[in-house]
Amino acid sequence: AYERALTEAARETGELLLVSGDIAAAWQYFKAIDAPAPVADAIQHVNEGENLDRIIEIAFREGVNRRKGFELILKHHGICSAITWFGSNPDPDSRQYCLELLVRRLYSDVAAALKETIAATEGAAPPTDAVAELMANRPWLFEGTSSYVDSTHLTAVTRFALELEDPATLRMALDLADYGQHLNPMFHFRGDSPFEDTYLDHAIYLRALLGEDVEVAIAHFGKKIVGNGDTSPAEALVGLLVRLGRYEDAIEATLRYLPDSIGRSQSCTPVLQLCQMAGDYSKLRRLAQESGDLLGFAAGMIQAGNSRPDL
Repeated sequence: AYERALTEAARETGELLLVSGDIAAAWQYFKAIDAPAPVADAIQHVNEGENLDRIIEIAFREGVNRRKGFELILKHHGICSAITWFGSNPDPDSRQYCLELLVRRLYSDVAAALKETIAATEGAAPPTDAVAELMANRPWLFEGTSSYVDSTHLTAVTRFALELEDPATLRMALDLADYGQHLNPMFHFRGDSPFEDTYLDHAIYLRALLGEDVEVAIAHFGKKIVGNGDTSPAEALVGLLVRLGRYEDAIEATLRYLPDSIGRSQSCTPVLQLCQMAGDYSKLRRLAQESGDLLGFAAGMIQAGNSRPDL
């Protein structure tokens, strides 16, 4: 009875504070009773005002309404802060949405800067906001050290873009990577393996995710696997094959290039799960048996509908 009364009192107090517009104070009461929904709804209607930074903290860092929180970060603190905040977001449900906002914002900034420069040179701005079209047949845009957004922002967003799933936003990310390739070499920051040439390597990967030049991408990242102890090229290749739905090829690549980990690295889908995704339960049972994974072996038996293993 005491707990019920305490919960009701906290809820009533929080609701009164929300009515008065004090979201930050209200959150302390709703947080205490593990009821974030009213605060999430209130934050959804915030665009500016007092205690905005605290509201952003509650929304994004404390996970009450990460989507709206990220919108507020972009609007009031800019893309640099948004990139930093995005990197700390562990929530897969909001991560795609936030990444799409980030890519679209940077894309818009690049397009606007290109159009302004073209208008100043040609006398009129082109009737398009597509970065690829704005760059086409205008090599003079990149003469000398010309650039149109902060190159560190471009590099960071390009690296994040591999997570994208939405085709339209993937296309924007590819245009940004292509834009980066046009920049003076002084703006090309060396990346981590297997994306050492940040803009080129990411462009190849992103293009494959869009279903273009797929075999070129597979060959490109396959050539980076040199057996020097660096497993990241193999992991990138397996990840690409999984994203493309080529599960049998992903299994083969895992067994060939990552035999010790059997695909258990943080960035790879486990090989037994790949077998399930491919519907290859015979291989699932065999690999599970070889690795002593009784649970995996049983799962392969059940999913295949067999009463006894094929030995």
